Amino acid sequence: MNTINNNFIPDLSVDIAGMHLKNPIMTASGTFGYGEEFKDVVDLNLLGAIIVKGLSLAPAPGNKPPRIVETACGMLNAIGLENVGIEAFVRDKLPFLKKLSTPMVANIYGKTIDEYVGLAARIDDVDGISAIEVNISCPNVKAGGVAFGVDPRSVYQVVSAVRKASQKPLIIKLSPNVSDIATIAQRAEEGGADALSLINTITGMAIDIHTRKPKLANITGGLSGPAIKPIALRMVWQAVNAVKIPVIGIGGIVSAEDALEFFIAGASAVQIGTANFMNPSATIEILEGLTRYLKSNNMATLRNLYGTLVL
Repeated sequence: MNTINNNFIPDLSVDIAGMHLKNPIMTASGTFGYGEEFKDVVDLNLLGAIIVKGLSLAPAPGNKPPRIVETACGMLNAIGLENVGIEAFVRDKLPFLKKLSTPMVANIYGKTIDEYVGLAARIDDVDGISAIEVNISCPNVKAGGVAFGVDPRSVYQVVSAVRKASQKPLIIKLSPNVSDIATIAQRAEEGGADALSLINTITGMAIDIHTRKPKLANITGGLSGPAIKPIALRMVWQAVNAVKIPVIGIGGIVSAEDALEFFIAGASAVQIGTANFMNPSATIEILEGLTRYLKSNNMATLRNLYGTLVL
């Protein structure tokens, strides 16, 4: 009969893309603002990493409202990547984040490879940014509007260009709107990625049956939340088995049990997204749940759980 030892503190630390994180709980870009918005409800120094909302070269107003629609087991959003722009971020938002002990990751996006390169080069000169997460779900305006992340060749081109522009750790955020996530993951690795994060939102829509109009002004939006977790888990498992670099799981994680599934599938860390809207303390509650799980199973480190899926 096993006895539970509650006198030890499990080791939740993890090394990803050259960053040493105290634990694997990260915030998903676009769901946690610039970090400071959550300071009164979350001890930000307890998190593994904070990923701020996506940044562009110039400020972006985003899409017209309505931009968010609640759905069964999730939500649709068409915010349109509204943000203050890289210069205002460095000037007005970064000083607060630099006071924290938690690493901060800048998420970037562009409509051309040159925009990605410009952002990466600018960030490379900035202290206080531990890594760059590259959102490749954006439309490539020079390729007819096809998203960078759905074409293996475009994935390699943008990743390799950003890699040359910055020495900071590079995380590539992959789109789920593809038929072969393994090939996309491999091209990102070949381009110079230090880690992958997936999945981004799944394209969907909602209709008002009374007006017969789309509920989103943009017509379509990104589906997130618990509804997409099974898809995210499958894609993370496929990516883990296709590459040698760390994989960060995203998609519908609202509990420690959800996060544990991703770790067993092989993820080295997870990002908490839509759950932050449902429960602003979700990140800390998930972290506490992981500690309880390790204690109840007499596991000294979470790393021993990674990739232990039994087939």
